[in-house]
Amino acid sequence: MWERPRATLTAAAFVGIAALLVRGVAVFAREALYRAAAMKTVRILLQTTIPETRDDWHIGRFSLLERHLASLHEKGVRFDVVSRNIERGADGADEVLSKLAESDFDELWIFAVDVGDGLTRADCAGIDAFRRRGGGVLTARDHQDLGCSLLTLDGLGSGNFFHSKNPDPIAHNRRIDDTETTTISWPNFHSGSNGDTQSVTPVLPVHELLSNPARRGGVVERFPAHPHEGAVGVPAGSGVARVVATGTSKRTGRAFNLAVAFDDERDSEGRLLGRAVAESSFHHFADYNWDTRTGAPSFVTEPPTLATANDPSLLDDIKVYVANVARWLRPVSAR
Repeated sequence: MWERPRATLTAAAFVGIAALLVRGVAVFAREALYRAAAMKTVRILLQTTIPETRDDWHIGRFSLLERHLASLHEKGVRFDVVSRNIERGADGADEVLSKLAESDFDELWIFAVDVGDGLTRADCAGIDAFRRRGGGVLTARDHQDLGCSLLTLDGLGSGNFFHSKNPDPIAHNRRIDDTETTTISWPNFHSGSNGDTQSVTPVLPVHELLSNPARRGGVVERFPAHPHEGAVGVPAGSGVARVVATGTSKRTGRAFNLAVAFDDERDSEGRLLGRAVAESSFHHFADYNWDTRTGAPSFVTEPPTLATANDPSLLDDIKVYVANVARWLRPVSAR
């Protein structure tokens, strides 16, 4: 019976194929290196205002935010993220924040979880200098006086209203909103339970921070909720800050500010400062509010929900918002 001759490869053919494979790998590697070189890297520092304290809102409780930021590779930008707590030097100042302007960070996202003793004057001076060299800053505090060490920051600090210092200039906001947790006083806007979400109302004209093309209306619609959010607003006499989003209390129906954006701000010498955002609550970004199964400090007693844990799509808006903030805060040189 006749059989088809089996094809065989000569040594020369093997060499030819190997050469083609090598050239293909080289081209692929060269293109990958070109794409990496063409992509801008933005360095973000995620920072709390307390030393490492396991039963508190230490930086490890913002790991989902860190992971999300580090995963962003879009529009020619990628983000290198570093997370840390306060580490005091011999002079009492934080070794990084007090010299932040000398670092290679582009953005600072600071979660003010202290009760007033978080940032020193040297820390705030370092952050102010960071903004003067173009660095972008996000601040996020919470209820009553939580995070009031932010007040030492130039300009941006005044956009945070507390109970005993720099109270809200709007009189009717200086009253208790959430009545469930009686140990916490105003400002304590009740936007919902931990683990749930709240409706967001963009302030017109819609700021680019609230853009979400995936939504029918083209805007961010939901943020993580919290039983007692803090108060933020436009500092007196500021012509460069504006409220970009508001929420609504589920207890009283009162509207309150969720985020304030600072742009085109200049210091006393006319130098353009880096952009900034003031958030009403760090719970917009905390692991516990993205998935309550991650746990919270023992002093958190309000009953949580599993809404976002059971339906992760509820977090789509906050993840888009995080990406928007990360891009918007970039220094001019990295845009």
